[in-house]
Amino acid sequence: VIIYGDLPKHKENVIYLSNHQCTVDWIIADMLAIRQNALGHVRYVLKDGLKWLPLYGWYFSQHGGVYVKRSAKFNEKEMREKLQAQMKAETPMYLVIFPEGTRYNPEIPKVIADSQSFAEKEGLAILKHVLTPRVKATHVAIDTMKDYLDAVYDVTVAYEGTVDHKGQRKLAPSMTEFLCKECPRVHIFIDRLELKDIPEEQMYMRRWLHERFEIKDKLLIEFYDAKDSTRRNKFPGKSVHSKLSLKKTLPSLLFLGGLTASMLLTESGRKLYVKTWIYGTLIGCLWVSIKP
Repeated sequence: VIIYGDLPKHKENVIYLSNHQCTVDWIIADMLAIRQNALGHVRYVLKDGLKWLPLYGWYFSQHGGVYVKRSAKFNEKEMREKLQAQMKAETPMYLVIFPEGTRYNPEIPKVIADSQSFAEKEGLAILKHVLTPRVKATHVAIDTMKDYLDAVYDVTVAYEGTVDHKGQRKLAPSMTEFLCKECPRVHIFIDRLELKDIPEEQMYMRRWLHERFEIKDKLLIEFYDAKDSTRRNKFPGKSVHSKLSLKKTLPSLLFLGGLTASMLLTESGRKLYVKTWIYGTLIGCLWVSIKP
């Protein structure tokens, strides 16, 4: 894990804005949070369909996650109420938002082309390595929590090994590929932004957010396409190879591994494990359909 930019060592209440390429992006937020002793503070803004995930859909909802629908179906009131409830409970906030709304996937060029066409129609800069960001969730989150937040983290993520022999960008690694080390390094650029520097009106924030994604695009162009090959596969500026000590990860591994093993090694434990997935999923789906 190679980190660039300004990542505070102490925990803060923040909104985390990032480009989105694959499921590993969710884990990148955890990687940064654990380096600030804030791993349990991570919550996500998620597309509505994910609430039906077995067990996890219910878990994310109970852990402060916010499910949102796209475009005209976006429910601003519902999102504000969920965030206000979290603030009222004084919940630590490390709220992860992917403003593109969907993954940047080079194997689906139509999505990229549609995004670029929309930007051109709206008079916005056309972006190459990211999609045109959507502002609604970001605006509602910042506007609702502006007096609760310490900062906004603007995060740009790039995975090594995602360019083919022709120099064309490939699909970002799946979770399995990432865990099997098919991506040797992940590069993370963090820009810590003060709330006072972010416009409050949605119309102006939309322009501001697009300008932030223009900065991301320039970083990624440098990473993937720099004419000087020695400047590829890294972001400009100083970087730190960020390693974690065993004390940050080993206790959780031993606890969760021991708990899972103790269930799977006995017949009664295996039955309980299966029933938890079946009945937990049914109860969870019922719960999120009533109270997202």
